[in-house]
Amino acid sequence: MAKFELKLPKMGESVAEATITNWLKKVGDKIEIDEAVLEIATDKVDSEIPSEISGVLSEILFNVDDIVKVGQTIAIIETEGQNASPVIAASEVAPESVVAVEEIIEKAIAVVSESANFSSSDKFFSPLVKNIAKQEGISLAELEAINGSGKEGRVTKEDILKFVENRKSNVAAPVSIPSTSNQQTKAAPVSVNGGDEIVEMDRMRKLISGYMMASINTSAHVQSFIEVDVTNIWKWREKNKNAFEKREGEKLTFTPIFMEAVAKALKDFPGMNISVDGEYIIKKKNINLGMAAALPNGNLIVPVIKNADQLNLVGMAKAVNDLGNRAKEGKLKPDDTQGGTYTVTNVGTFGSVFGTPIINQPQVGILALGAIRKVPAVIETPEGDFIGIRNKMFLSHSYDHRVVDGALGGSFVKRVADYLEAFDINREF
Repeated sequence: MAKFELKLPKMGESVAEATITNWLKKVGDKIEIDEAVLEIATDKVDSEIPSEISGVLSEILFNVDDIVKVGQTIAIIETEGQNASPVIAASEVAPESVVAVEEIIEKAIAVVSESANFSSSDKFFSPLVKNIAKQEGISLAELEAINGSGKEGRVTKEDILKFVENRKSNVAAPVSIPSTSNQQTKAAPVSVNGGDEIVEMDRMRKLISGYMMASINTSAHVQSFIEVDVTNIWKWREKNKNAFEKREGEKLTFTPIFMEAVAKALKDFPGMNISVDGEYIIKKKNINLGMAAALPNGNLIVPVIKNADQLNLVGMAKAVNDLGNRAKEGKLKPDDTQGGTYTVTNVGTFGSVFGTPIINQPQVGILALGAIRKVPAVIETPEGDFIGIRNKMFLSHSYDHRVVDGALGGSFVKRVADYLEAFDINREF
């Protein structure tokens, strides 16, 4: 009976590791090809890992909450077939290779055991950082107090090595002052009157909480608001939505029309299509639009429409519907949420007239779409002004005042409004 190594597959260019959240199969279970074996989580998306072959699960190499690198073997599946990747027995390894193999195993065990030692922390630390912390005798409180320079404030290898060097030199490293409660074992929350229900945040909510606070602490948020007359868009959609769905097999919502206008405005104002890395500005070549979507548990996620400026309205509608549907079904892949350069969120879905959204780091702007309402408005004509009923909405633009001044931030959202108000009611789709 051959053995097959189930490895953590590549999940996108920027995804290097994942955390095991649940084993769906146990040792001895039969597994069919393409059947899900375990669930994993990256910093953005939860996913299932299917088997590439039919067989019996014989070994599980990692536990729940362990962090696994892309390409690492996570389980062994025994199979009757000949297509399995053979697992070399220790007796078959050349003598000169045994020492090297033992060293690799020892390092792997050290990393796995260290992951467990720091599992009580709400912060994310890479296996390398935790391994260094263990070797240098750094406590959890000290590790949590280090100001990380990595993405989302993560502690990098350079950060912890600098901390170690400064500590050995009796020089205080740049750390934040932890509260007394962080230095003690966290006590379980207790209900004072016995009538309240206390529920711990799930993993995704903890991540979202961390992202939001990191963004507020990073960017100087400023907002601009503008009201837009979308009567022509409303009438055009009412006229064409049934024919569109019949021809394309897709529902026609307002979202792709708005996303199309945003992509055009980003081409006109590339200063909004940037990101910030320390004291450097990165001008993005591609326009990749993030769109806030709901997950099955009610949390929000931001899948990305790649090269949005290259899509026509039909292509945009297909992309919006595909990402939205897969988000609702919990079938987004890690790469679906990577590479965004600007984000749009539709607060009008919940009835909000406008909102003040938080920037999706490391981007510098986010646009909130308010609810479309019928309102009385002044209509100008050559014969004079009169009052009529129009379909209007608010656009709320949050932008990073560190690198985006009011002139750019205001001009950008005005350009989006101009494109929407100039929508051709006779347009073909």
